[in-house]
Amino acid sequence: MRRQLPPTTASLTEVSARGGVLSIGNFDGVHVGHRLLLERMRTAARTRGAPSVVVTFFPPARVLFGGGQYLMTPAEKLVALAEYEPDVVVNTPFDRDFANTDKEAWLAQLAALAPSLIVVGQDFRFGKGRTGGLDDLGRVTEALEAFSLLERGGAVVSSSRVRELLGSGEVAAAALLLGAPYLVRGVVTRGRQLGRTIGFPTANLEVPAGKVLPPGVFAVRLEVDGRALDGMANVGPRPSFPEAPPALEVHVFDFAGDLYGAELDVRFIERLRGQVAFAGVDALRAQLSLDERAARAALGL
Repeated sequence: MRRQLPPTTASLTEVSARGGVLSIGNFDGVHVGHRLLLERMRTAARTRGAPSVVVTFFPPARVLFGGGQYLMTPAEKLVALAEYEPDVVVNTPFDRDFANTDKEAWLAQLAALAPSLIVVGQDFRFGKGRTGGLDDLGRVTEALEAFSLLERGGAVVSSSRVRELLGSGEVAAAALLLGAPYLVRGVVTRGRQLGRTIGFPTANLEVPAGKVLPPGVFAVRLEVDGRALDGMANVGPRPSFPEAPPALEVHVFDFAGDLYGAELDVRFIERLRGQVAFAGVDALRAQLSLDERAARAALGL
């Protein structure tokens, strides 16, 4: 069941709360390192009887300047942030104009909120040329807490590491760093409907360009219109459209309804196999039967 989402705004100047506890960061993926900051924000706000405000940005700088991929759309990020019950989320569009904002101009907007506490990661930088840092933030708040980078398995937890794991289909390892199974939200569109002819109808999801999609075949959990479902998903390239995002097709177990036009949340639980080419329809149908059995076992069905 989807959690009640907090209100959002695109600018600090639109926030009415004063004296609040702010947590600031890109939060792409909202991984376990981010979650420490967000939990501290929630706890401190409750203790102080103050409002809590998350300040975040989309897309990540690497996408704007390097054409990279991202882990979460703003809507997906809001789902994860809602767990920490912020009073408002400032979802700032990160474009070239914002990237060129002088640090003092942005600090002035923060100062206008009179924050009682700001919580960030120790590597947080801001302003044109990334010239703003922790010392600057300390000038506009009563208190500043900077969290050290979190390590798991001898390596720093980072959005980049999660992207690498997902890029090789390692969804279970990525979930350990994310603190939750990887989420993809998309709208069901009409496909070629080939699955129906072999007993495995699929919902074809339209996913925004730039969103990381793990390659392979997976056991997945789904949610649509507040209903929890289970299934298996296939993610792979579109040979006819090499520049387009990979295709995401989901076979929903024990479901006979019409999903066209519905917004579907897909959480990747376990990788079953990589993509392979089949000699014919019979071989494909046989493999899909094996995949369904394996997916049901992975989901405890």
